[in-house]
Amino acid sequence: MAKFGELINIDKPVLIDFYAGLNDLEPRLEILRDVAAALGDKAKVIKIDTHQNQTLTNALRIKSNPTFIIYKNNEIQWRQTGEQDANTLIGLVQKYF
Repeated sequence: MAKFGELINIDKPVLIDFYAGLNDLEPRLEILRDVAAALGDKAKVIKIDTHQNQTLTNALRIKSNPTFIIYKNNEIQWRQTGEQDANTLIGLVQKYF
């Protein structure tokens, strides 16, 4: 994975789904695919496994999964813990175009 700072330091929104293992992620894969397809190249959608990235998880104080964070230009724009549907995520990311 690229360095985290490089992933979020861009001038378009970056939606990150922090999850814990494939069992946690699988129910959301279709939602994330729909979000990525709807946003196209106007935003990035990234999945990060909290178990495999514990230093980052601790630094960001991720306590529950899923946790969604939207970054733009290296700054957190929005953060929410808990399941979100595709339309909600799409609408949230579009606010930061």
